[in-house]
Order: sequence, then C-alpha cells, then structure tokens
Amino acid sequence: MMKSSFLPLAKLSLVLVYLVIFAGAAVRMTGSGMGCPDWPKCFGYYIPPTDEEVLTWQPNREYKKGQMIIHDEALWKAKDTFTTPSLYDEAHWEKYTKHDYAKFNPQHTWTEYVNRLCGAVAGLACLALAIASFGYWKTRKKLVFASWLVVFLMGFQAWLGATVVFSVLNPLKITVHMVMALVIVALLINIIKVAKAKTEIKKYNATFRVLTVITLLLTLVQVVLGTQVREFVDEQVKAGITNEYLWLNTPTLDFYIHRSFSILVFVLNFYLFFLNRQLNLGFSKVKWVAILLVLEILTGVLMQYAHFPFGSQTAHLVLASILFGVQYYLFLEARKCYYSGKSSLD
Repeated sequence: MMKSSFLPLAKLSLVLVYLVIFAGAAVRMTGSGMGCPDWPKCFGYYIPPTDEEVLTWQPNREYKKGQMIIHDEALWKAKDTFTTPSLYDEAHWEKYTKHDYAKFNPQHTWTEYVNRLCGAVAGLACLALAIASFGYWKTRKKLVFASWLVVFLMGFQAWLGATVVFSVLNPLKITVHMVMALVIVALLINIIKVAKAKTEIKKYNATFRVLTVITLLLTLVQVVLGTQVREFVDEQVKAGITNEYLWLNTPTLDFYIHRSFSILVFVLNFYLFFLNRQLNLGFSKVKWVAILLVLEILTGVLMQYAHFPFGSQTAHLVLASILFGVQYYLFLEARKCYYSGKSSLD
C-alpha cells in the first residue's frame, strides 16, 4: 500500500509546491508580503479578519490571548483572554516588537493567508510522502532519507517565510526563500525520477551533458537576479512611484545583467535543442525547455516594454521555476545516461 501510493504522493507534492510558488509570486505581484504581520497566525487569528473593525479596539468585547489590534499606529497583542472595559486599558496589551509595520489591507491579508494555506497543504502532502517512503525501507533507503529531507526542508522553508515577515521583506531573505523552493522542487523531481525506475534509452553526448549543467545553473542565476530586479521595482513603489511606466526608467546594474544573461541562456538552450535533434539523442524534455524559455522571455519583454501588464510578473516567476524543474529533470536524464553507459558509440 505504501509503495503504491508513494509515486502519486511525490507527484502531488511537486504540484503543490509549484502551487505555493505561484501563490508566492501572486503575493509579490500584489505587494501582499506583509498582509499577515505575524507568523504562523495572521493578526493572532487562525482565520484572518476581513474588516478593519475587527482590529480596532472596542469596549465590551472579548479578546483571546494573542489576538491583535492596531492602536496608535502600532500592533498590540492581548496578554490573556479578557473582555474589554469601557475604556482602553494598556495593562491587558503588549506591544508587538518583531517589527513596526502596522497596516491592514484585507486584499493583502487574504492573498498572503492563501499563500500560507497552500504552504501548509503542501507540507502535509510531503509528510504523507515521507511516511509512505517507509515502504522502500528494505530496498531503497535513499528514497526514505530523501523524502524525510523534503519534510525537513519544508519546515525550514516555513521558518524562512517567518523571517521574511519579521524582517519586513528583507531582499536577501526573499531571495534565499525563493532558492530554497527550487531546491525542494529539485529534490522532489529526483525522488520521482528514482521511484519511476523506468529504463529510458538515450544516447550519450558529452557536450549535451555539460550544457544541461551550465543551462541549469544559468537559470538559477537568472532567478536570483530576477528577485533583485523585482526588489528594485518594490522600492520604486515604496518611494511613491505608482506609475508603472516609470519603474524601470533608471534600472540598476542587476537589471542589465539579468537582461543580458537572458540572451546567453536563450542561445545555449537552443543549441541543446539543436544537438538533441541533429544527433537524435532522444531527450524529449528539450522541446519543453524551448517552449518555456520563449514564454519566459516573452513575459520579460512584456514587463519592460508593455509596462508590467497584470499577471506578467507572476507568470515570469512561475515560468522560471517550471523551466528550472524541466531543466533539472533533463540533467538527471543526461546524468543517468552517462552512468548507465548508454552511448552514441555503442
């Protein structure tokens, strides 16, 4: 039973992790990162408020321990469960000291809350995967260890999410948070590839194999640079520049490197496509890499020249993460081909 459910759970976990990436991208696009200023709850609630009135102090109202209000432009947390008297009494409250952000926007709050819900569901799926992995304990212990490593990394990722909130969206922590999501994606793809235990006949080509590694690393670099460019756009918005036509008027060096690297990534990936077709190597995933790359570049062009149409930022990030996943699978295929001794010379 455990073995039969393992591969479906691995695939489900991968889909859910990608759903978290999509939700996280939506959070970034809408500027909802601080929609829930605390963690793991949201304003001290398991289900966050939809109206600012809930976060405004009111007389004769019961507050449970940990629930928050916004008072004097600051967050205050109830010290215990109590019913408020007719006048505000600070003795029942303690100031929230993790940061000084104290704003409520219902759209931002619920966007971030849905992101956290997706993370929780993905975490449960990964836990179920790890439990199911015990079916391989006698035959493939590496699958068991890899599955439990995913659970550990999901917990670490949740902690990183908390540090992002407590730091009021520190750019470096956001970047690490994104890279860790891709590490989890890679590990799940590796688990799926091993669990399939399917013999695939591919031809070995040294140039092709090396290029799968280079293009994979370049995509990772592009993701990191992209988060820095996105942070620059966020800073423009924070500075009061709400006109999207002006966001990239004076871009940083990161932007130019990111844009120039895209040309190199394009050329190398299409050379992979050419090699695979010319030598008939049999790597079908190369076609998906080409399609995803074209869509990725298209969304980048739209953001720069069409001035950030709705959804383009989310699509750009999600496509990059899917591209990374397909490239990683391609790398695994090329590596397995090498170690299995399958060669075009055989």
